[in-house]
Amino acid sequence: MNYSIILKSQLENNHRLDAEYYQSQYMEIRNILLDKFSGVKLEKLISAQVVTGSTPTQRDCRNDGTDIPFIKTDTVREGVVNFAFADYMPLKASIENSKPKAKDILVTIIGATQEIVGRAAFVYEDYPDMNINQNIARIRTGNTLNPYFLEAFLRGKYGRYQLWQQSRQTEQVNLNCREVEQIIIPQFYEDIYLEIQNLMTASRTAVIQSQEYYAQAENILLKTLGLINFQSESTNSCIVNLSDVQSVNRIDADYFQPKYAELIDRLKKFNSTPLTTVINNISAKFNPLAHPDQQFRYVELADIDSTIGIINNCSEMMGKEAPSRAKRLLKEGDVIVSSVEGSLNKTALVEKQYDGSLASTGFFQFRSNKFLPEVILIMAKSMVLQMQLTRECAGTILTAVPKESLNRILVPEVEDRIQKEIASLVKESHLARQKSKELLEQAKKTVEEMIEKRGDNI
Repeated sequence: MNYSIILKSQLENNHRLDAEYYQSQYMEIRNILLDKFSGVKLEKLISAQVVTGSTPTQRDCRNDGTDIPFIKTDTVREGVVNFAFADYMPLKASIENSKPKAKDILVTIIGATQEIVGRAAFVYEDYPDMNINQNIARIRTGNTLNPYFLEAFLRGKYGRYQLWQQSRQTEQVNLNCREVEQIIIPQFYEDIYLEIQNLMTASRTAVIQSQEYYAQAENILLKTLGLINFQSESTNSCIVNLSDVQSVNRIDADYFQPKYAELIDRLKKFNSTPLTTVINNISAKFNPLAHPDQQFRYVELADIDSTIGIINNCSEMMGKEAPSRAKRLLKEGDVIVSSVEGSLNKTALVEKQYDGSLASTGFFQFRSNKFLPEVILIMAKSMVLQMQLTRECAGTILTAVPKESLNRILVPEVEDRIQKEIASLVKESHLARQKSKELLEQAKKTVEEMIEKRGDNI
């Protein structure tokens, strides 16, 4: 049986009497940081109070063509602000108090589960203008605390456990800004701070390299197909033959927008053929319930980082726990492409660590002997397929691309030399992103190890 004995004098000014707050693992951490590292409360080390953002009114959010990212809980991941998961809002609706600056740290303070609360991410100098909402706390350190170190500390168990200790469970898990300010920060020598800063700076450099490699790969494909800076002629009307309407069983004006016809005309110059003749869409027939005691990884739309086409995360479950939509069995080299309107850019290459994972029926699962998987990825994420998939979306309650419509989507021929060049760049992109994640993890582990060398293992 685990228990803690707390003296009345040790109670936090009588603000907390619940047993959860005084769990032994939480109290041991606080004692180590106070006794071994001359720990100081965060509120003494920051240049301004911790604050949250807010959501602009619907009236303020009228689109003016100058969208900026709107950062919510899903956007703040471990160590990074992942803009692939961001919503967008007009710049004119920006709220000054909700606008992070370079070297701020963002922390999730509200979530359905404890694991969601306490995720921390650093705001790098090259990040775009953005606003945070009320579920995100903004920490601004000033000159008294190295922000790179603080971010790495918060991601490690000595910071994260303190955030969990301060949190409260009602209908959801939540923290407030004053509670965030109560966590204890250990004091180190300057060389430790610089080591962490260098690791995190190198991590960001790797992310930028990853994006540059990916952009180069996409540019090669678009240049090859003559689609660089592709723009359709602006027109408010078009004439469509009855036979065209009957062949696709569609009468909506959106389907027959001239831009789609212009794209198709461009692609036809490159020996384009229907997608299903050169790329297999693997059927979703796997039944995890037939393997009730087998552990599976499960990938769904929210797990896709669409910036460079990777699976960013997954959940784990037994076969008997798998949802009814978990019917795709992934193989290394597959390319999964969302079929749901609004998420069509959720496209990823299945890498080795996800071989044998399950995926949602909300994806198409592409596999080909004619195209390298990296080339399928680039085509699927570029206008080559994105515009055609958008055109084919149908439905009312859940608008999606019917699998039958893949027969109408054209795929251009790409010579082997170009395919290899594209594939090489995509591989470099994904390697750089993996390096970035490893450097972030190294920064976190370095802080934890420095604490454990001088404190008791927890």
